[in-house]
Amino acid sequence: MSENNPPKIGLALGSGSARGWAHIGVIQALEEANIPIHCIAGCSIGALAGAIYASGNLDRLSDLAPNLDWRKISSFFDLVFPKSGLVNGKKVARFVRDHIRETNIEDLPIRFCAVATDLDTGEEVHLVEGDIIEAVRASISVPGVFTPVKIGDRCLIDGGMANPLPVNVAREMGADFVIAVDINHDIVTKKGVSRTTRFERRTEIRKERRRKRLEKAFGGNTKLVEALNDRIESLGLPRARRIRPGKEKTPNIFDVLTTAVNIMEARITAARLAFEPADLLIQPDMSPIRFLEFHRAQEAIDAGYAATKERMGEIEILLGKPDSTP
Repeated sequence: MSENNPPKIGLALGSGSARGWAHIGVIQALEEANIPIHCIAGCSIGALAGAIYASGNLDRLSDLAPNLDWRKISSFFDLVFPKSGLVNGKKVARFVRDHIRETNIEDLPIRFCAVATDLDTGEEVHLVEGDIIEAVRASISVPGVFTPVKIGDRCLIDGGMANPLPVNVAREMGADFVIAVDINHDIVTKKGVSRTTRFERRTEIRKERRRKRLEKAFGGNTKLVEALNDRIESLGLPRARRIRPGKEKTPNIFDVLTTAVNIMEARITAARLAFEPADLLIQPDMSPIRFLEFHRAQEAIDAGYAATKERMGEIEILLGKPDSTP
């Protein structure tokens, strides 16, 4: 592509529940580098982030997301008698409506598609026109958690059931170069050790605090301080606890449903990427963040931003632009 005919860049934003706040950081980094986005294909939480960006309200969401706490988040869950889902989804739709200009998809300044799944046929459904709020609500309707959304004669659920990372959709929308953001890549490989990693981090913090207290008590005798610190740590931690930290907390029903869905989606994503690769795949380190930890938005945003900045030189080269990174 020449400077007179630059490539059309498409974003494929994947599913991943609370981890989806990382999409905000990715977009922020791309905007800082003045990389224009021609179109966005989003699935589930990726559809929410993509719709908010396409409607010009990303700054408002990036200011709001880090201030969400569990009290606010729990208010979105309008529980209903278990018929086709535990949560009706109307309050979530109201939240989306507050942050997306109420309009039809075809009227957005950036081309946008929300990916959903037809509950009756399993077909991948591309929502490229009509009410943007209903399209996003359909795309995020995790089966068993949110009730399905009726659009036309279709009963729609989470797009991740068919296409968790819609690279092909971005290409169909006219993108010459697709940047895909996968936030589920580590769920199978890292989930089993994430609690151990967090435990080890807490242990190191505790040791560092105790080391400072010992230094104050014993002056500059580094060897003595380190020996005492290690000895206290070994005495304070039973052997069984060092091998298996803490008692495992039993997950709640929302944890079970969302995690099971995301494990399946991670497998589907890996399979589809093998046949429909993106031109650039960004995979932020999301292993510390569980799928319902929406209150950890700033961590997710930072992870998405950092992962994109790390690849910025590569993005510039692939797009034929001079490397602007230091």
